[in-house]
Amino acid sequence: MKNSIKISVLALAMCSFLGQTATAQSTTKTATNGSGIRLSIGADAGIPVGSLRNGYRWSFGGSAQADFPLINNQLYVTLNTGYNSIFAENSSSLNDIQLIPVKAGLKYFPVKIFYVQGEAGASFLIDNDKGVKSASFVYAPQVGILLPVGGKNYIDAGIRLEANTKFYETGKSEKFLGFGWRMPSISNRT
Repeated sequence: MKNSIKISVLALAMCSFLGQTATAQSTTKTATNGSGIRLSIGADAGIPVGSLRNGYRWSFGGSAQADFPLINNQLYVTLNTGYNSIFAENSSSLNDIQLIPVKAGLKYFPVKIFYVQGEAGASFLIDNDKGVKSASFVYAPQVGILLPVGGKNYIDAGIRLEANTKFYETGKSEKFLGFGWRMPSISNRT
């Protein structure tokens, strides 16, 4: 199955799920009604896109994020760090890419459970070879939903396009389409 078909199917499923969840959650209290700092940790997976798909198959990692409320529990400042490993195809002579991204950004809730998020920062390359930069600029636009699971806990499910500027002097920017699942809890600090 081609990457574009996988991405299209996933995007359609996500949009359908968003519509059903938004209707079902309209009368219940959601995680965005609380106040305080949100701390989360979760798994990230992805599919290389653009020039990165030539030689690489998939990515996997994890991340930790803190969301700091700014305006009426609709706008948050985010701090995020983690680990991503982008796996090379078995038949290629390329090495896996291991990254430690450190990002800051904004998360906005136009409706109670749906958000848009944008982050930027630096990705640090682990085990870099000669001729490879050890750090690059990273940016990651994202959309997602919050799924309440009881109490002040919820699952934060999102999809993002994460792009790094050039690591290789002659290459193009490296991008992957990421899928994240986090299990955050909310602190009631003001």
